[in-house]
Amino acid sequence: MRIYIVEDSRLARQELRTLLAAIPDADIVGEAAELAPAREAIDTLQPELLLLDVELPGATGFDLLDQLEHMPLVVFTTAYDQHALAAFERNALDYLLKPIAADRLEAALAKARDRLRPAPVAAPATTLKGVDDMVFLRDGERCWFVRLGEVAGFEACGNYAQAWFDGQRPLINRTLTSLEEKLDPQLFFRASRSHLINLRWIQGIQPWSNDGYRVLLRDGHQVEVSRRQARLLRERLEL
Repeated sequence: MRIYIVEDSRLARQELRTLLAAIPDADIVGEAAELAPAREAIDTLQPELLLLDVELPGATGFDLLDQLEHMPLVVFTTAYDQHALAAFERNALDYLLKPIAADRLEAALAKARDRLRPAPVAAPATTLKGVDDMVFLRDGERCWFVRLGEVAGFEACGNYAQAWFDGQRPLINRTLTSLEEKLDPQLFFRASRSHLINLRWIQGIQPWSNDGYRVLLRDGHQVEVSRRQARLLRERLEL
């Protein structure tokens, strides 16, 4: 971690250097006692962390922050606690009172490490399979290579699912939920706990018991849709 120290007291700077020497990843890239040289060095060196005294000759640490182009993380160091509120209003990472204890300095650097740690790279999103995707289906020794748009639906059979296409009904080693996670929801709709249907295969919809629907598919299958799923189906199909 690249650290710059701004402190008007030579003894205080020496104390900080001694404390930081015991922290393996602390790399002091420079130090200054006054605002002007500190401003120039910070904008040039671009440290990751600034240890900043509040009281400087003829100025304050807040004045320095107002003039910086490069803004590192900031930990204020001071002998007085009356500036704490103003420091945190400037989004200070921490506020250390002198004499600075080694454990408090280490805790402040731990906060800086957390802030500087790169965000984890998100896993690439799984591409959902749509109408023109070809899928390989296998039931025992029999195999098919089928365009998803030709599959009218899937029916749950325990931990398996039965696919409906071209008069075939193979059992595939997938649960209905795992299939739903891989299929484009604009194409396949979870009509019930037991059925996923291809919306493009709907031939008709009839009112059914308890404000549900019965959906008629072009291949002759009839699927009951619960009241809750019926509302979702209406939202999916309405203009």
